[in-house]
Amino acid sequence: MSAKVFIDGEAGTTGLQIRQRLEGRPDIALLTIDPEHRKDRSARAEIMNLADAVILCLPDDAAREAVTLVTNPATRIIDASTAHRVFPGWAYGFAELDGDQRAKIAGATRIANPGCYATGAIALIRPLVDAGLLPADWPLVVNGISGYSGGGKGLIAEFEQETPPPGSHDAFRPYGLTLSHKHLPEIVRYGAINEAPIFTPSVGRFAQGMIIELPLHLGRLPGKPKAADLTAAYEKHYAGERFIEVLGVEEAAAVQKARAGAAGFHALIDPEDLNDTNRLRIMVFGNEANGQGLALALLDNLGKGASGAAVQNLNLSLGLPEAAGLE
Repeated sequence: MSAKVFIDGEAGTTGLQIRQRLEGRPDIALLTIDPEHRKDRSARAEIMNLADAVILCLPDDAAREAVTLVTNPATRIIDASTAHRVFPGWAYGFAELDGDQRAKIAGATRIANPGCYATGAIALIRPLVDAGLLPADWPLVVNGISGYSGGGKGLIAEFEQETPPPGSHDAFRPYGLTLSHKHLPEIVRYGAINEAPIFTPSVGRFAQGMIIELPLHLGRLPGKPKAADLTAAYEKHYAGERFIEVLGVEEAAAVQKARAGAAGFHALIDPEDLNDTNRLRIMVFGNEANGQGLALALLDNLGKGASGAAVQNLNLSLGLPEAAGLE
């Protein structure tokens, strides 16, 4: 028997991609609402309470309101907004966080999908904290660049229109200059650190994909780890994972060498390289002479950073094969 799933907000970028990943699956029956009634509270409540699972692809306030419409205790909710990521009673939907997280997601009726930047940042930070290489109180800096699709319909329209408005020709746009990005609370909690890192996000002139960087003064850390030690921690933490890959020491060294000299060398580090997948790639670079290192995560902001993760969480929540619709 197919599981009944309703996507509230399916017209948005994330909702459309979730629908594409679910359409045609024999184990999923997608429920739809007449477009004329998609803002009708009673009509939405009726269809939500008929569903086995509801995926919310809404702004934060609308997501909070939508949750109040669900009175059926058996209906599971996966919220792709920021509203419930550190909210009590909600499981955090990053299955690879640690050895217990899949069970928490599978047993929850309320699941908060992670933010795209947070997915990359936590994927880099948490294994190092768990391995004892990175103290929880260590001051951190996280840098990131994302495709413009992460900014929603308004930013997509700005970047894709034939005659963009003045000031919209930039190839690289830093933002979040107040240093109070909405993903920081979840990075602190699920990265298992004591304070927010300095986080510098930016937008590039490409639609999808993202890179997150965690630079570290390895020589100043208590154990003075090498880049190889960081790689080993990631390999251990993500051993056997289907969607997270870690470049080995030799492969990362080859990328490092190529990027230092060969013009146009792709070398597994293009922010668009994992687009339309649910995969995340980690690599570590180091300079032992100056005691510095750089951990890097690459993912699709609309894949593992949004719709792919939502489908992965849906599968876990409903007891379906975890990779269904994602490969």
